[in-house]
Amino acid sequence: MNSKELAQYMEATNSIAKPWLLLQLRLKKLQERRSLISENEYVEELEDIHKDLMNLGEWWRGIEDEVF
Repeated sequence: MNSKELAQYMEATNSIAKPWLLLQLRLKKLQERRSLISENEYVEELEDIHKDLMNLGEWWRGIEDEVF
């Protein structure tokens, strides 16, 4: 699945507010641009995505039925 297909899936399933899917979209877009950017830029963006993933924490606790 490419980034366009993932974005279309998110839109079709009303999942645009699901932070883990937004992170997957960012990662997919970064993977698609990897050959176009420098190694340092790639690593910086990957680190930023990782940081945001770690900041998600366990936000879903108690609302599992609503978000999954």
